[in-house]
Amino acid sequence: MNDAFKALSDPTRRQILQLLRDKSMSPGEISEHFQISKPSISHHLNLLKQAGLVLDERQGQNIIYTLHTTVVEDVIGWMFNIINKSEDEK
Repeated sequence: MNDAFKALSDPTRRQILQLLRDKSMSPGEISEHFQISKPSISHHLNLLKQAGLVLDERQGQNIIYTLHTTVVEDVIGWMFNIINKSEDEK
């Protein structure tokens, strides 16, 4: 889970996850939403993949990235659990 939080600490990676929430995309499609280099987008995607937050699938010559909702739900659930415990202690 530490890798997930590290990945989520970057605003570019959070924005990539928001894009993938709506639909699966190729790195090229993702890069159209940013003014950074394609290698930088690939680096961000690799970190998201290592954290388990996105899945990649080869479709012909393209790689398509998809939000890994199970892991995202686990991270959100953990965060809500922490928030709820803090509120219970008040």
